[in-house]
Amino acid sequence: MTIKLFWRDPYLATCQTRIESVDGPRVRLRETIFYAFSGGQESDRGEIGAYEVLKAQKSGLEIDYELPARHNLRPGDNVRVQIDWPRRYKLMRLHFAAELALELTYRKLVGVEKVGAHISEDKARLDFAWHESIAPHLHELAASAQAIIDQDLEIISAFSDTLGERRYWEIPSFARVACGGTHLRKTGEIGLLCLKRDNTGKGKERIEVFVTDQP
Repeated sequence: MTIKLFWRDPYLATCQTRIESVDGPRVRLRETIFYAFSGGQESDRGEIGAYEVLKAQKSGLEIDYELPARHNLRPGDNVRVQIDWPRRYKLMRLHFAAELALELTYRKLVGVEKVGAHISEDKARLDFAWHESIAPHLHELAASAQAIIDQDLEIISAFSDTLGERRYWEIPSFARVACGGTHLRKTGEIGLLCLKRDNTGKGKERIEVFVTDQP
């Protein structure tokens, strides 16, 4: 099974590893820092052995990486893996900003249901089944999230089930939430948060999440 170094240390931008298997353009690695799309968080971008990764996809507990068809990698080859670190870090910041907004929305709007989520490098979005405009609550939700950010609290990330590779994040005294994404060490790294409403149709509400650096 591929060892997920992105959980052990999500701040790694490069690593040396070995090709475990090759199936045409698809390869598997012994260890990886390269996150594959899951839970709404986009895949990393980067290279394996100087070849661009065209697609990263979970396959059970494994991860398949699609490389250009012309690649000449073989099982046992030692390779360098490199990700686009500035992009990964922006994803991590937006991911956790969205996690805070989601948890606070659950507490504020009893019965609200999340029906979708997506985290890109520009913004995150949270989609809800909800019967009225969420706009009147955005100021309070943003202020509550920013208060947590400004306290620069520790974020714990760990396994709840090691064999099943199920993980969680936790801010002691605030929340413990199941999540297998890549997480920051401290809430203060998020920066300044902004929430905006986007009405996607009757009975559906969307919160868009943006972050900027602290002035």
